[in-house]
Amino acid sequence: MKLRSLDSVPWEGRRALVRCDLNVAFLPDGSPSDLARIERLKPTVAELMGRGAKVVLASHLGRPGGAVAPDLSLTQVVEPLGETLGAEEIALLGDCVGDTIEAITQDLQPGGIALLENLRFHPGEEANDPEFAAALARLGDVYVNDAFSVAHREHASVVGVPRHLEAVAGRAFEAEVGMLGRVLDAGDGSVMAIVGGSKVSSKIVALRNLVAHVDAVAVGGAMANTFLAAQGLDLGESLVEPEMLDEARAIIEAASGAGCELMLPVDVVVAEDVGGDAEPQVVRVDEVPAGQRVFDIGPETCDVYGNRLTTVQTLLWSGPLGLYEVPPFDQGTAVVARTAAMLTRGGVLTSVAGGGDTAAALSRLSLGGGFSYVSVAGTAFLRWVEGRSLPGLLPLAA
Repeated sequence: MKLRSLDSVPWEGRRALVRCDLNVAFLPDGSPSDLARIERLKPTVAELMGRGAKVVLASHLGRPGGAVAPDLSLTQVVEPLGETLGAEEIALLGDCVGDTIEAITQDLQPGGIALLENLRFHPGEEANDPEFAAALARLGDVYVNDAFSVAHREHASVVGVPRHLEAVAGRAFEAEVGMLGRVLDAGDGSVMAIVGGSKVSSKIVALRNLVAHVDAVAVGGAMANTFLAAQGLDLGESLVEPEMLDEARAIIEAASGAGCELMLPVDVVVAEDVGGDAEPQVVRVDEVPAGQRVFDIGPETCDVYGNRLTTVQTLLWSGPLGLYEVPPFDQGTAVVARTAAMLTRGGVLTSVAGGGDTAAALSRLSLGGGFSYVSVAGTAFLRWVEGRSLPGLLPLAA
């Protein structure tokens, strides 16, 4: 999809109302646990400042439920935001709507930045209230969406404001749509998807869509257990979704009918538990001992998945292949991710990863930089993989 971009607007002296995503987690010392979302905002803000725009940033933080919650104030992001953007001063406003707030945005100097208070302190944000959307729109002359991560939300700041203002995509939003579009629209039969995570039920729609569009789908994580159980294997005490066995069989059949290779583990790492006394062992998938649980894919599976990566040009990865937070059950994810990163650095693979757990796993492994693109969007990324339309995308279409 082609989007209207920053290039279509003469910015000098105009207010850019930028919907960004500053919804970050914080460490006990009050610092952000991950600056990725703030860093993704930098190209758009730097360009707007350089072109003489007055930049008004709008975001939510957490789930305050439409009421003021001091612990979810955006006050706590001002310092890391300023440091990341290289801004000498960011004006934190005490609210996100109102005559006083509007006057402050009008009085900003070209190149200046103001940060609105948490949008979700007002119930009108999540309710997509028309009056709240109109009040927000009075704070800008042009609307810029640079938060793909909220593109699935029918909220006032995502779909309501563009009804009042000219709307364009920010650079991070534009880059994300461009990279994601390259995957399922490749059309050359050389796309592989890796889908992991704990439950088939959370990714049914994504799996159905993927087997119809890509050359191969490699399944890992606990969701692979359900596919293996659907083929009649006994997986001991492993997590299996009995109610999803028929769905798993249907996806296997759909993949076969579409000419998509559905790849399942051939060996796994099992243990009784993940505690300090756990004694992991590698077994074939048809030899899981009674009382044991599957926590990761095995080394032969890693080789099979890694070798398949060498035969394609594009990778889409959503979900870890094992219990990535707990060594040694992180090795399946680590080994395959290192292969993907090596091929990417070698220029023979375009690799796109997304989803909160996937991004976290790659970050723990210090491999995020080895992928072509790592999406920081969670649900919006999954909705795109599912082939669903995103409400926040439509107002930006060229």
